[in-house]
Amino acid sequence: MKEYEAQIEKLRKDAAECAFIRDLATDKAKRQVFDRLFKQLTTLADQVTISMLEQSKATET
Repeated sequence: MKEYEAQIEKLRKDAAECAFIRDLATDKAKRQVFDRLFKQLTTLADQVTISMLEQSKATET
């Protein structure tokens, strides 16, 4: 479980960095790329979190 949590934390940090770069970018194409990366990393972190919770519930029953 701790491995999952560490990976989720890394994904969220990477997403935050992408958002930061996106917000600082002056080039429209660069903003779009980093916005897309931010959204994808956030979605991936959410999916891993959900999977981890489902797995946790399955082992409890």
